[in-house]
Amino acid sequence: MGCAFAVIRIIKTGNQKLWLWFGLLAGIGLENKYSMAVFGFAIVLGLILTKERKAFATPWIWIAGLIAFLIFLPNLIWNVQHHWPFVELMRNIRASGRDLAFTPLGYLRAQIFGMTPLTFPVWLLGALYFFLWREGKPFRVLGWAFVTLLTFFIVLHGKDYYSSPVYPMMFAGGAIAIERFATDQRAAWLKPVTVTVILLGTLAFLPLFVPVLSPENFLRYQARLPFKIQPDEKSMLLEPMPHHYSWDFGWEEMVRAVAKAYGSVPAQERADTAIFGNDFAEAGAIDLIGPKYGLPKAISGHQSYWLWGPRNYTGQTMIVLGDTPEGARKWFSEVTVVAELHNPYAPPWENRPVLLCRGPIRFRSLAEAWPRLKDWD
Repeated sequence: MGCAFAVIRIIKTGNQKLWLWFGLLAGIGLENKYSMAVFGFAIVLGLILTKERKAFATPWIWIAGLIAFLIFLPNLIWNVQHHWPFVELMRNIRASGRDLAFTPLGYLRAQIFGMTPLTFPVWLLGALYFFLWREGKPFRVLGWAFVTLLTFFIVLHGKDYYSSPVYPMMFAGGAIAIERFATDQRAAWLKPVTVTVILLGTLAFLPLFVPVLSPENFLRYQARLPFKIQPDEKSMLLEPMPHHYSWDFGWEEMVRAVAKAYGSVPAQERADTAIFGNDFAEAGAIDLIGPKYGLPKAISGHQSYWLWGPRNYTGQTMIVLGDTPEGARKWFSEVTVVAELHNPYAPPWENRPVLLCRGPIRFRSLAEAWPRLKDWD
């Protein structure tokens, strides 16, 4: 939205030097999310489709592009040095069929739900404002950017929340349109009614986005909803709650169980005892919560954790998370269940037991096995 504000100021003032701010903010945004590039592309297309294309005749927009590129360059170099992990991840996700692809109408339905249904008229009116209102037409580049970004994620089957950051522009346009309608004395009721409806709708759907209910009450609330929450991934179909809630449960219990298992290992063996998480969430929980229990950093083959390697562990003794005893016995001669995890609100795969494993049978050293442990999905 900082970039969008820069575009608005450029249109209102004609000061093309403000593209430098756009470039700075876009570069910082790219360091956080690659989808910033999609917004940049959408703005460029919006410029081409409007009279604001005159910006390309000045040096400032080109310098802005260079600034964004230079800020992003370390990230780009890192991708090249590591054989394009982001591209590999996207390819593997598509090949595995992990995600649940939306139909075009399903994606639009998810947008309406994500912004809460009662705000739909506001942002739809905002999108129309940039195309149909005389005072909105100078800013039509933002309307085209919105349409382009939505189309991009629909065609490429992006997740429904990828487009969320663009909506403040549409809400702003909708607010102006409602304000203009309400200037007519006969439509003065429109402003208080709009605010009231949005507030009531927000309160009605608030438990879906903010944890204001206890888990038990949330499950009862969810069961009474007139619609089903559309998950983004197939694994989410097994979760008792929406993904952003389910993954909030069970971590403290898991780390305490790992600490107990780690403490049971003889002192002379403990320094070479690795804590291995089968996904980044388990490993991340150990790294975040574990220090207060005296635990070392975790290792994992999942995504970026794999790049950080086995941390000089030999693999002779490992505490393994997120696997079954049967799966662990394919790798170790001795597998002991040291703790069972039973959190009814956590995803089922995060309730797998904590395993103490010894005597590797498929590798001589963990460094040797590391390439086979890569899980980039």
